[in-house]
Amino acid sequence: MALLSVIRRWHFRKGMPIREITRRTGLSRNTVRKYLASGVVEPRYPKRNSPS
Repeated sequence: MALLSVIRRWHFRKGMPIREITRRTGLSRNTVRKYLASGVVEPRYPKRNSPS
């Protein structure tokens, strides 16, 4: 699960407060704040084409 992406989406797009995010994820408020402040986005890896 792309937890970092979910946290950023909830906070920035839906306007969800940090406390609500902590209730839903079980993470501490400090951890959620760190994720939001980092600005790092989880890398997207290209799909591998398997030989047929």
